[in-house]
Parts: sequence; C-alpha cells; structure tokens
Amino acid sequence: MGKRRETQSAGSRVYSCCFFWLLFCLLPACVSVQEVDMLRQDIARLQRDNVAVKSELDQLKEKTTTSASEESFNIIRQSQAETQSALFGITKEMQVLSGRFDENKDFTEKSLRNATMELDLIRAQMTTSENQTREVKNRLNALEDQMKQSKESQKEQPKHIEKKPEEPQKPPVAEEKTAKAAIPAANTAKIKYDAALKLYKEKKYKAAREKFSAFVKEFPKDQLADNALFWTAEAYYKEKDFEGAIAEYAELLKAYPNSGKAPAALLKQGYSLIELNDKKGGKVILEQLIERYPKSREAMEAQKKLKELNTISRKPVKKKKK
Repeated sequence: MGKRRETQSAGSRVYSCCFFWLLFCLLPACVSVQEVDMLRQDIARLQRDNVAVKSELDQLKEKTTTSASEESFNIIRQSQAETQSALFGITKEMQVLSGRFDENKDFTEKSLRNATMELDLIRAQMTTSENQTREVKNRLNALEDQMKQSKESQKEQPKHIEKKPEEPQKPPVAEEKTAKAAIPAANTAKIKYDAALKLYKEKKYKAAREKFSAFVKEFPKDQLADNALFWTAEAYYKEKDFEGAIAEYAELLKAYPNSGKAPAALLKQGYSLIELNDKKGGKVILEQLIERYPKSREAMEAQKKLKELNTISRKPVKKKKK
C-alpha cells in the first residue's frame, strides 16, 4: 500500500510539474528567475522519483514471476511423483496377476493331463472287463452246445448197438491242412519278432520300431504281440521321444492289460512324464503301479523314484548372491 501511495504522489508531482512548465512557457514575463530555478529543482526531483518508482516496479515484477514459477514447479513435481507412484503400483499389481495366471494355467494343464491318463486307464479296464465277459459268455455257450450234443448222442446210442466197431476216424483233409499251416505261421511270427528284436539290440531303433508295429498288425493275437508293443515304446524311450513312448505304453496297457509287460510299461510311462517335467502326473502313474503290482520289481523301482522326488522337492532353494 505504501508503494502505491508513493507512485500516486510521484504521478501527481509529474502532472504539477507539467502544469507549472506550461505556465512558465505561457507567462514568461510574469515569472521570476528564482521561480524558474525552483521549477527546475522540482523537475529534477520528480525525474529521480520516477526512476526510483520504475526500479521498484521492476523488482516487484521479478519477485512475482519467480514466486509463481517456483509454485508451479513444485505443483508439477508433486503431480509427477504421484503419477510415478501410481504407475509403480499398477505394474506391481500386473506382475502379481500374471504370476497367478501362470500358476492357474500350469495347474489346469497338469490336472487335464492327469484326467486324460486316468480316463485312458479306466477305458483300458473297461475293455478288459468287456473282453472277459465275452469270453465267459462264449465258454458258457460252448458248454451248453457240448451238453446238448452229449444228450443227443446218448439218445441215439441204443439205435446203433448192432453196428460194427467203428474204425478210428482219420482227420479230414481240411483239418490236416490247417494243422500243418498253423506250424509255419507260428514259426514266421517268431522269426519276424526275433528280427525286430535284433534290430533293437543293434540300436537301430527306428527300423526296429517299424518291424515291431508291422508284427502287431500282422499277428495281433500272437503271444508275443504285447512284447512287440513294449519294445516299440522302448525304442521311442531310447531316442528320448518321451511323448511317443507314453502313447505306445498306453496302447500296450489298453490292448493287453493282463500282459506281463504291464508293470514295466507303467514304470517307464511314469519316468517319461517326469522327463517331460510333469512330476505330478509321473507320481500318479508310479503310485498306481505300486497299488496294482505291489510285489513286482517295478514297484520297488517306483518307490525309490518317489522317495527321490520327495527329497528333491523338500530341499530349500538357494538364493543367488547379488
């Protein structure tokens, strides 16, 4: 307020000075020398006051501009800090959500794998039970036919008492041919199986696999068909094609569930899943092996593997030094 008053007084002085100057110009005859000197002094003083007022105004402008710039800079800096903290919080939440998504994805994939494997095993069991029931029905039908034939023969025996004793009947020609043909067929199956097994022992796994698969297609009911499927899966396992090995082991368990190679197939199936980093699925298969064949050598191997996996999972993870 004081500065405004000073500026107002300086302005009034300037106006008065101008007024007196006009009077001085208009009335030169009426003004004395002393009055002219006084007017000059007043004009000089007013000029000095004007310069002082201008300097004060410039100082005030500088102060106001600096104070405004500092306040605006502080506001901008505060808003930047707030936005940075908000962005940091959002990135943290995104990381947590992505981690949870990955965990849920792994869990669902593993559960789906386990479910599919359990379904395959259940289907294999159902097929075996269906085959067993069919065999039982066929045997019952055969027994009933035999009983009927025996009853009919007993009824017809009194009519043929007077007949001469029958000579030992020779087998029909067709039966002789089939009996003779069965021997070479069995020999050819064994020869082909041995040839495929020889290729496997020579580590020619692809050629052995082709021979074994051809053998199974040609002789599906042969007593060596389950062994051929097992060695096909083993050829995949030796080549570290664990997915192909799992599929062949599953085919063996499905087609020949009562095979002597079933425990070994389950064991290697569990090993293959573990090699594919599906430890949970591998544990499930090994536990099924122990449950089904508790006294087998493969069950002992499965127990050792389960203990090894449990000890590895219990070990604390060492943190890397920064």
